Amino acid sequence: MIRGEFVIDANFSDDDDRGMQTPRPVVFVVYPRFQVLDLTGPHEVFAGANQWAGAEVYGPMVVSNGGGSVRSESGLVVEAADLPASPSSPDTLLVVGGNGVHDARRDDDLVRWIGQVAGRSRRVGSVCSGTFLLGEAGLIEHRRVTTHWARADRLATEFPNAEVDPEPIHVHDGVWTSAGVTAGIDLALALVEDDLGAECAQTIARWLVMFLRRPGGQSQFAAPVWERPAERDGIKAVVERIRRDPGGDHSVGALAEVAAMSPRNFTRVFTRELECSPGRYVERVRVDAARRLLESTERTTESIARECGFGTGETMRRSFLRRTGVPPGAYRRRFSHVRLAGHQSTRTRGKAPT
Repeated sequence: MIRGEFVIDANFSDDDDRGMQTPRPVVFVVYPRFQVLDLTGPHEVFAGANQWAGAEVYGPMVVSNGGGSVRSESGLVVEAADLPASPSSPDTLLVVGGNGVHDARRDDDLVRWIGQVAGRSRRVGSVCSGTFLLGEAGLIEHRRVTTHWARADRLATEFPNAEVDPEPIHVHDGVWTSAGVTAGIDLALALVEDDLGAECAQTIARWLVMFLRRPGGQSQFAAPVWERPAERDGIKAVVERIRRDPGGDHSVGALAEVAAMSPRNFTRVFTRELECSPGRYVERVRVDAARRLLESTERTTESIARECGFGTGETMRRSFLRRTGVPPGAYRRRFSHVRLAGHQSTRTRGKAPT
């Protein structure tokens, strides 16, 4: 079991009366059927920071409404402290995600507690669908946030005053929010880097045998093209045409003809229904098609660029950077399913934790 205790009045200060550093309380909020990696991944990052620093810089703790044993959605049980009636001010408050989040949203005491403690915390964040609980507590209004790509549509629908971006690994806009599951590790690394610097974060990433400490702006690579379903038959036909042949002629004029609309009306209707312009949608689909070819073939980037409708490798490179945050060559080195000529494995460096 993972045991967490909430230390009352454990406010962080650089030095206490004995000249010793007081740990920064990092409070993880869990509930029945939470996602266990949303907790354990970030928890290990903060524990790794303590080992790197050789001191208790962070004091990770786990809380739930009622405390005691809390079962995750996978069956793993953790031991949590109860929500203090008069809590101190944690340094960092993190709400984890999981399939139980929507039941947790109906827990008025938990939602109220999150809102109260958030106002006294130096920073507040969530992992994956934990963003729904932040939303229930009124913490994402008029902020840019993210969550797991598969839950982004619901988040945007239920919290229309939030700007939901389903693509980044993590986002910081007043609150910190991250994509699904392992992205919580990236979020925690970003928080540690913010406190202790890049060297600490990079060392922890190597300890955790992460190939790359991903930047927050990097795309959720595994996500398919995210979209709201089209309503009109003409727009559905356009979407099908683009997906069936990413490299085809997808100019506004050609697509408007498929939809049996004027170019101006087509652009307006398409943008309203899918919440992005036709040009942006075409780029998404083409990058997704190029991504799959980079993963599964040894074809040159120029060949892939031509097939996917980019025309040139440089055009594809610019679109890839815009959509994923990395160039095509770097993406292929990380995610290719085939062994490329001249490929060499990488070795982690740094002393591993004991």
